[in-house]
Amino acid sequence: MGRIVFDTAVSLDGFIADAEGSLAWLFAAAGGADPDPDLLPSNAGVLVEGATTYDWVLAAEDVLAHPERWRQLYADTPTFVFTTRTLPTPAGADVTFVSGAVAEALPRIRAAAGDRDIWVVGGGDLAGQFFDAGALDEIAVSIAPVTLGSGAPLLPRRIESEHLSLRSADVAGPFARLVYDVVTPTRADG
Repeated sequence: MGRIVFDTAVSLDGFIADAEGSLAWLFAAAGGADPDPDLLPSNAGVLVEGATTYDWVLAAEDVLAHPERWRQLYADTPTFVFTTRTLPTPAGADVTFVSGAVAEALPRIRAAAGDRDIWVVGGGDLAGQFFDAGALDEIAVSIAPVTLGSGAPLLPRRIESEHLSLRSADVAGPFARLVYDVVTPTRADG
């Protein structure tokens, strides 16, 4: 069974999206549009994201009008989107919409991932729900050289230091890369 990893970029002041919900700030940062491959999870067999992240990708990349962009961004990787709304699916994309508790959806997500990792792409609240379910194994944060002043926080909940063990701190171009193992007393077996 693979790991469940929340791997994201964040502004220096702790936001993963600006006040308008945009990630454009990240792609404008040096190295943001063409990230170092070491900044991305290499063993992801499934992507998981929330509806806000999914909506932003569809709009920013005009994916519904240009469904080939989905394949350029996600290749053939199955993607699970947590939502309570009905959302469109780009032609040819392997997208599964799920709602409800993470623990309920986890067996299906794990089955799709097989032995590979599950990459929680965003957002922070969804990653927090994986943590709350005892299912998050790693938090990897690439800190961009930009401040936003406000926006969507990295993780909109309190996680005490006894649950985070620093594995590495590195420089990746203009980014600082921090990787934490998540230590939880209980695990969701899913």
